[in-house]
Amino acid sequence: MKSVLCTGLAAIAATLLIGTTTAFTAPSNASTAPIPPAGNSGGIAGIATLNTIVNLPNGVWTDTPLEVTLPRPGTYELDANVRGRLAGTPPLNTSITARLWNVNSGAEVSQSERYVYQIINQNAGEATAGGNQTAPISELIRVSRPTTIRLQARRIDALGAASIAQVYSDSFGYTSLRYERVGS
Repeated sequence: MKSVLCTGLAAIAATLLIGTTTAFTAPSNASTAPIPPAGNSGGIAGIATLNTIVNLPNGVWTDTPLEVTLPRPGTYELDANVRGRLAGTPPLNTSITARLWNVNSGAEVSQSERYVYQIINQNAGEATAGGNQTAPISELIRVSRPTTIRLQARRIDALGAASIAQVYSDSFGYTSLRYERVGS
């Protein structure tokens, strides 16, 4: 009797699990257009991926072509992965920061600015220093109308000058921006 009860409960649990599990499979080719999630139960979501290199001049917020449009009023989770690449010859103190920009209001998404990567090397005469790193940005935003969110980045040279300062994507890692509506 006990094994029949356990087997029956296991079958019910498996049925519930299969019935409520959904999967999202991103296409193999990257796109800057939002991709609706497969099987999302009434939610609104999408993801866009940067497919180019964006060179960053010193001290200027630079628009990237990476953006998503939140299609209707509501509360949204925004998640970005920003891959930055920096290089320069010491002495050097240079950095990349990124933020989310509300195109409709012409303002930063509050508190979305993040350091992406920084190089500090004050040892003059050393070989070129550099590397790359990916930084996350996660924010919650409430909008009252369809709204476009864009990724911006800037380079700051506090000492010396970066010879390479970029936000980019390649087969080793992509810069992306995702949204999901989580409330009205």
